[in-house]
Amino acid sequence: MLVKGLTHTSQTVVNENNTAIALGSGDMKVLATPAMIALMENAAMLCVAPHLPEGSTTVGSMISSSHIKPSAIGANVEATAELVEIENRKLTFKVTATENGVLIGEGTHIRYIVDRERFLSKL
Repeated sequence: MLVKGLTHTSQTVVNENNTAIALGSGDMKVLATPAMIALMENAAMLCVAPHLPEGSTTVGSMISSSHIKPSAIGANVEATAELVEIENRKLTFKVTATENGVLIGEGTHIRYIVDRERFLSKL
């Protein structure tokens, strides 16, 4: 059952594949902002996945995020999503990213509950 307050934390280690250089979002070997955002989205998706009806999933529709501190290769980064609002199929999450407990990014993420088959039939 979906209820406000559900949380999930996803983790990654900064490596050559998720740097700004590798993703083309910058020219330094630090965690790319798109990689941090993907980790935040992953945390939100996994936060509610066990509570959805069979055949349903969520899709991201909006994220607004800051990225306020760089993370070097080898750093352990965590993103936590908290479900803060439920409006029918629309789910709003507070998302944060940290490295060793220090905030490196935060924002708001919106996902919608969709029926997998119906969603894919629109392709």
